Amino acid sequence: MSQVRDGGGWQLFADVVRNLFGFFRVVRDEFRTNRGRLLVKLVPMLWLGLFFAVPFLIVAKISFAEAVFGQVPPYTALIERTADGAASLRLHISSYALLLQDPLYVAAYLRSLLFAGVSTLFCLLIGYPMAYGIARAKPVMRLGLMMLVILPFWTSSLLRTYAMIGIFKANGWLSTTLAAVGVIEPGAAVLHTNLAVYIGIVYNYLPFMVLPLAATLMRLDFTLLEAAADLGAKPVQSFLRITLPLSMPGIIAGCLLVFIPAVGEFVIPDLLGGPDALTIGRVLWTEFFTNRDWPLASAVAVAMLLLIVIPTLLFEYIENKRERREASA
Repeated sequence: MSQVRDGGGWQLFADVVRNLFGFFRVVRDEFRTNRGRLLVKLVPMLWLGLFFAVPFLIVAKISFAEAVFGQVPPYTALIERTADGAASLRLHISSYALLLQDPLYVAAYLRSLLFAGVSTLFCLLIGYPMAYGIARAKPVMRLGLMMLVILPFWTSSLLRTYAMIGIFKANGWLSTTLAAVGVIEPGAAVLHTNLAVYIGIVYNYLPFMVLPLAATLMRLDFTLLEAAADLGAKPVQSFLRITLPLSMPGIIAGCLLVFIPAVGEFVIPDLLGGPDALTIGRVLWTEFFTNRDWPLASAVAVAMLLLIVIPTLLFEYIENKRERREASA
């Protein structure tokens, strides 16, 4: 209150308005000088705004409502009008408070992180040699190898996941093979276990790891490896000191492309996992369509998005800062 009385609040408001006008002037000048490039950027920005920002704002709005069962839609309005016609804004944070109070949601989120993290690691371990082989192959063979990686995308992931049920059930070839070598008991099934979830996620998301890695490794100057060998470096040393650091952008891109969608995966844990594979995606489905608690489900979705996006943006900021520091050194 003291800042408002002595003019500090008005000065702060004036600074904000001045900065906003300065921002709009920069945008206006940029549009005048680079109109063509801005128009090209405008199309994807409009697409993201229409199909990501707007739905997210709708979900965020629902998360601050209160569930009302038996009506359509099953939640209260945020803006209510009193008898005299005045409008009042009512925000309910009970859904967000329940996320912290009920250990079910925290456990589901941690389990989703576990599934996504382990699956991303195995995608990297399997996909890196595949991408390296594609990058070192002859140009004539690269197209065929890339087609083999992309070929599973020609079939719906839902159909591929359903097909894995026949492989993982008790009389499926994977279960019988593991039982024959003594890994599992005879008559047991891989289906409805965490192992089935890991295999399903790795199988479905492996191309997202291979493609950016192959694109990065194909731009690598392999004469550096020959120079390292001439200087006496062993293959392992050449890989650790040359190939691996130079392929780090592809590793980061592939890990993000696998990890982020795997956290919210619903189909694979629901079809292949057991009752213990309660991920955040299954919780969202249950709250939306079974319990009909839309505000709670929206709060889960918003919290999940923020818990994924904020660390990702922080990591991106640190990486950009490190690259700028290395470029200026």
